[in-house]
Amino acid sequence: MAKEQSQKILENLKQVIIGKEEVLEKVLIALLAKGHLLIEDVPGVGKTTLVKALSKTMDLSYKRVQFTPDLMPSDIIGVNIYEPKTGTFAFKKGPIFHQVFLADEINRTSPKTQSSLLQAMEEGEVSTEDKHYVLDKPFMVLATQNPLEYQGTFPLPEAQLDRFLMRLSLGYPEKNYEREILRNHKTHRNLDHIQAVVNQEEILKMQKEVEDLHAHDDILDYIVGIIGVTRSYEDLQLGASPRAGIDLLKTARAKAYVSGRNYVIPDDVKAMVESVLAHRLMLSPEAKIEGRRIEDVLEGVLKRVSVPVIAHDQ
Repeated sequence: MAKEQSQKILENLKQVIIGKEEVLEKVLIALLAKGHLLIEDVPGVGKTTLVKALSKTMDLSYKRVQFTPDLMPSDIIGVNIYEPKTGTFAFKKGPIFHQVFLADEINRTSPKTQSSLLQAMEEGEVSTEDKHYVLDKPFMVLATQNPLEYQGTFPLPEAQLDRFLMRLSLGYPEKNYEREILRNHKTHRNLDHIQAVVNQEEILKMQKEVEDLHAHDDILDYIVGIIGVTRSYEDLQLGASPRAGIDLLKTARAKAYVSGRNYVIPDDVKAMVESVLAHRLMLSPEAKIEGRRIEDVLEGVLKRVSVPVIAHDQ
């Protein structure tokens, strides 16, 4: 049943994002693991379309905000407005109160405005001067940024990056898929053909099932081993945080769930390592000079950790 529901969601997304099955599966994994997603890509590859299609597929409220240098925290969270009739202030909720929130070009706004997302991302809550609000579940922040353009941008600090469960890239489509995109671009643009295939209650149930999915102690030791090696690896200046280890476990559980299993295998962990860890690690100055890539370093990390052999009945 879990695999069937997951496939229904993925088939819906495939109607608008063509030829990117692996990326779409990871987007679903991020949602089921109750995480937030950083999409780092060049303009025009379908990031916004993907997020809109995701919200329509699950019948969730959606809001996109274009992040700019003059954007203020109140533009995200909301603002107290004076009402002359009552002589009191009333809080007008900002776009963060939608279930699927797209922070477009998040690195174009100031660190102060970037940090206004932190509480919502970490706790699913928003605090104002005089009140505390719990955001509707499921709640997911999807942020985009252009990895090639640095003029007029404010790079996300490590503390903010660490709150993103995964970093993904859609990349350019292959030639045969791009032809199909050109043929159907009008249909794909308006998304009128996308219908909800799951509702809020079903998504929350799936998230709970992922949370409860069994992970053997050897899997936990495997994750601890990977995280530990990143902290002592010679090519890394900054290793993975404890939160990164938790997120790797959450995504491995979601990967197993989407694959139709009720237990985690080492391959689930391996499949999620790059997406979960790459944006949280920092290369050493020597590794940068030598032109090392973080993806290659992670391959080296995995080679240093023994892969557990786990019986399926465990």
